[in-house]
Amino acid sequence: MSDFLLREITRRTFFKQVGYGIGGVALSSLLAEGLMAAPPQGKIDPFAPRKPHFPAKAKNVIFLFMAGAPSQLDLFDPKPMLNKYDQQPCPEELIKGERFAFIQGRPRLLGSPHKFEQVGKSGHSVSALLPHFKEIADEVAIVHSMTTEQFNHAPAQIFMNTGFQLPGRPAFGSWATYGLGTLNRDLPGFVVLISGENNPDGGKACWGSGFLPSVYQGVEFRSQGEPVLFVNDPDGVPREVRRDTLDAIRDLNGMKLKETLDPEIETRISQYELAYRMQTSVPELMDISKEPAAIHEMYGTEPGKKSFGNNCLLARRLVERGVRFVQLYHRGWDTHGNGESNDIKHALPNMCGQTDKAAAALIKDLKQRGLLDETIVIWGGEFGRTPMNEGRGGSPYPGRDHHPRAFTMWMAGGGIKPGLSLGQTDELGYNVVEDAVSIHDLHATLMHLMGVDHTRLTFQYQGRNFRLTDVSGEVVKKLIV
Repeated sequence: MSDFLLREITRRTFFKQVGYGIGGVALSSLLAEGLMAAPPQGKIDPFAPRKPHFPAKAKNVIFLFMAGAPSQLDLFDPKPMLNKYDQQPCPEELIKGERFAFIQGRPRLLGSPHKFEQVGKSGHSVSALLPHFKEIADEVAIVHSMTTEQFNHAPAQIFMNTGFQLPGRPAFGSWATYGLGTLNRDLPGFVVLISGENNPDGGKACWGSGFLPSVYQGVEFRSQGEPVLFVNDPDGVPREVRRDTLDAIRDLNGMKLKETLDPEIETRISQYELAYRMQTSVPELMDISKEPAAIHEMYGTEPGKKSFGNNCLLARRLVERGVRFVQLYHRGWDTHGNGESNDIKHALPNMCGQTDKAAAALIKDLKQRGLLDETIVIWGGEFGRTPMNEGRGGSPYPGRDHHPRAFTMWMAGGGIKPGLSLGQTDELGYNVVEDAVSIHDLHATLMHLMGVDHTRLTFQYQGRNFRLTDVSGEVVKKLIV
């Protein structure tokens, strides 16, 4: 630091720079522990693959996030007692003191209008709405006993993704890439794909990096139009000019980094370089037109269109190229029953029709390529649906309110025990009665499968060490092979 700066520095700036220096010492300590191995030339490379705490069963994660919360009672958790007492008043003792998002008064029980059958050697009970899922049932573990602490969409989605209900914490994908790095330096370690026109209710906080360096935030890829916003060269700017410009910006940032020790400047340098490399890697990745006709038939894909099927195929192509964490969002599962557009009799079959074939194809495709053993695929939403009819405003359409007490998710690959049915709910599907799995338990288990002890992957922020699982979370050993 120059004599001029020493004379002119303010008290606030001094403590800010000291803080960055302490942060650098802390990061060096992490590097020394081995989870984040120091890259060549002694520089901190945020993308370099890092050594896990112990041998990993999985390298990658694909999370198929059904935003809006699918009805477990109509897809994976049949309840004959609900059908027997359909439209009867709900037992008062069940809902005494309960708080719902929209249900008022004493609601009526709601049986499922959809048929179920037991499929495969596993004997999973699966709705007729999921004919393609039946083909992969024996590859999948179904968890019937998920619970969460949130019952409104935005906080519940943020909680599912970050382990906390308010924006500002790092997403699971951010923690994974922070702890393990990525296997392809030409692509981000954490990629987000969205099927519809709108983000989930939780917005970009669902894939933000929070207090981690911003290099670890999710990068949204678009299956229609420009693959990544602003990644292309501006009109009239040749590649060599673009390269010279980036070199100049890098040098200026490097000068500022030496002056302030701000780690975000180093992140910015890395991001500019990644964006430049992505200009070559991303167009080839996103062009699914060269995939064989049989693959398009299996996924139900149409090159150039925006769809869940296209995104599932892109997810396979991403993990094939070493991307650590891929998250797909498909919105529209919020079946309250206000009309045909969001009830369980008409809207739910439509949502299943949009997603079932492609989700099953993803599992089959990963398996035939030898990728399923090292890739975890997760399917689910932010919470479940009530066993009672919502009946808001006297609506005649069958629908279910938000339900955090019990819901279903399925997962496959990467050390997950295939064919397993874990947990049970009561005869009405209201409460978990066996093997409850919290969001923190889910995160701890997935981290474990990736070779990471969730209690040791921490980041110091505002005076304390934070982790994905906050202060709880247990590995669900029954889920693991």
